[in-house]
Amino acid sequence: MSAEQPAFGLSLDPRALTDLLQAPGDIRDLTLAYLQEVVNAQRFGKRLDGDLEGYRKLFVDARRDWRVVYGIRPAPEGSAHPREVHVVAIRPRADNDVYDEVGRRLGMTRRPLSARTHAARSRSPQLTARSPAPRPGPQPTALPGPSRLAQTSAHPHTR
Repeated sequence: MSAEQPAFGLSLDPRALTDLLQAPGDIRDLTLAYLQEVVNAQRFGKRLDGDLEGYRKLFVDARRDWRVVYGIRPAPEGSAHPREVHVVAIRPRADNDVYDEVGRRLGMTRRPLSARTHAARSRSPQLTARSPAPRPGPQPTALPGPSRLAQTSAHPHTR
């Protein structure tokens, strides 16, 4: 059997290593197995967007409660690989905890937002252009011609 040469190096933010050590045993084992597949270019996490564009997430467990957030970046000088997988956080997804923590670890001063959230919060260009509001049409009672009351009283019923 020949040993497979990894496609990427691997580095972990020291706080991500703490995350890994504090995770339940089954999560630790799955995370390490998945990271080995990422390093060997056999698995790729889903791309993140918005403020975390350029990073990826791995779903660790079957219930998708735990996430690994990582980026691929140039490896340090002298590394055996030109690029490395850099793990930023390994945390539960509950209440977007993992993404909030990634934002803090990356030095973001506010909560990271997804592209969908950016779109929902942005103001439509149609709303910013000021044009005169269309005037409503005339009321039905203001239309020319005799009113209904006038029509009915002009022809009285005879007995």
